This record gives sequence, structure tokens and C-alpha cells, in this order.
Amino acid sequence: MDNDRVDGTAAKIKAQALTLGFDKVGIVPAIPLSTERERLSDWLDRGYHGEMAWLARDPEKRTDPKLVVPGARSVIVVAVNYYTDHKHDGSPGKISRYAWGDDYHDVVGDKLKSLLAWIRSEIPDAEGRVCVDTAPMMDKAWAVRSGLGWIGKHSNVITKELGSWVFIGEIILNIELDYDHQIVEDHCGTCTACIDACPTGAIVEPYVVDSRKCISYATIELRTDELPPKIIEHQEGWLYGCDICQDVCPWNRFETPSGEPRFEPRNGETTLDIEAVAEMSHEEYVGRFRRSAIKRTKLTGLKRNAKALKDAMG
Repeated sequence: MDNDRVDGTAAKIKAQALTLGFDKVGIVPAIPLSTERERLSDWLDRGYHGEMAWLARDPEKRTDPKLVVPGARSVIVVAVNYYTDHKHDGSPGKISRYAWGDDYHDVVGDKLKSLLAWIRSEIPDAEGRVCVDTAPMMDKAWAVRSGLGWIGKHSNVITKELGSWVFIGEIILNIELDYDHQIVEDHCGTCTACIDACPTGAIVEPYVVDSRKCISYATIELRTDELPPKIIEHQEGWLYGCDICQDVCPWNRFETPSGEPRFEPRNGETTLDIEAVAEMSHEEYVGRFRRSAIKRTKLTGLKRNAKALKDAMG
């Protein structure tokens, strides 16, 4: 494609994104994330990524979309609300809210693929790539750059309209568009609710999470036979993930139910019976969690987490 900006198309793309069910959308130039690269390097140097070795691979690619999509000119960044009006029932076996419904990679990815197909129908020369937490993209940094929200002290993106219950995704495009330049300032102020509420002290300083201390990391990403003792001591009923820092965030008083039915809890469950998990066969696991984010931790991880909860109950 030539270097001419495709005038007027950005507004049409945004309108189509909203039609497809996205709640917020911003468009920014595909230039490297320099400040964010420095912060990522510092975080990695401290070992805060734990055993998530993939985060340390290809840091240049992770911060430069042109290395992900050669010829990239623009990044379309979207946010979709996943909040549903349900609560945990108080029993052990709690699932993080983001995993109650269908796998967000599929839900958000389907919407982004539809948006990219629409863009191609409007601009035949357009080429791009859909990214939903799998490509080497710093999703939260792009959300901030595109004006969707700011990074809270718990390190999640917070939007003024919806709080932090949002998924983020991108389309990297080879066309130049009209760009957004308005950055949302940090509205956390002096609040330390998330830091104070984290039972393991994983938020080691404002905006910085040590994954090695995080319940979500331990119950989802950590590949060990046993959970770390401090996690077990403060597991507080969590089987998969943890929402404590978001549950206490004052900005989540603006939470509103999502319009996406695929985010509703599967089988109406926000918790899983830990006895049933302990006895679950591989076949049951595959059938029950097909196209669910819960498959991330694998059956061995779920059983390990359930055992820790059972042992803690005596």
C-alpha cells in the first residue's frame, strides 16, 4: 500500500467495532513502546515473571509491532466488558471471573476476526493480524496508549466507564489511519485498597506485581507438584485464579453486566466442587473444559489446587 492515510476510515472502524460488541476502541500508530520496554526489562530482571519464561523471550518483538507484522502502520486496540452479575457462593473451589464463561481467546478473537474481515472488505489492500493475549504484544500498554484506560496499582487496566473487568485485544494493520492521542490519566490517587487486600503481598509496590507471590499465577501458570506454602496458607478458597485485587477496587463500582452471553458462567458455576475435581478423569476434564480458559492449568494443576484446598480444610 502507499503511504496515504485512509481518511475517515478510523471512525468507520470504531463504529463497526462497537456494532460487533466491543465496548471501547482506540487506534494508534504502530511505533515501539520504549518506556514500557524499560519497565518490562526491569520487571524481568527482578525475576517477577517466575516460571513464565516466554515473557522474557523476544523483548524487542514484544514492544515493536512492526516485528510482529512487517509493514505495520496502525494498532487498533479494543476492550470488551466481561462482567456478569453473579457471585461466588462462599464454598471453596472459586474460579476467577474471567474464566466463568467461554474462553476469552475465542470470544474476543472471533469478534476481532470479524472486524478484520470487515476492514478488508472496505479496504482490499489492508492486511493485518489479530492478537488476543497470545501474540507477543504488551496488551495493557497498548490499551493505555490508545486511551482506553490506565494501569491500576494492581497492574490491571482500569477504564472509567467499566472498571477493570475488561478483556483487551488488538489488530495490527498495514494501513495508516487517523489516530487517537488522548491518554487517560491515572485515577488511582492515594488509594491502596488492592495492595492492602492482597493476602500474599504480591503487589510489592504500586503498579508492580511479583508473580511468584500471586495466587492467580500459582493456581494457573505454576507447574509444580505442590503449591508454595505461602499460597496454600492464604489460598482463601481459590481453585483457579484470584480476583481479590479487582473485587476491592473502588473503580469497579461502575461494573455493568456484559452484553456478551458467552461470558455467562458455564453451567451456572462460579465455583467447582473440589471433591469432584479431585476425582475427575481426563475424559471428563476434556469434555467439561473444552473452549474454556480453565484448561490453561491442565487437569494436574486443578487437582493440585483442589488438594491444597482440601488439606487446608482438614
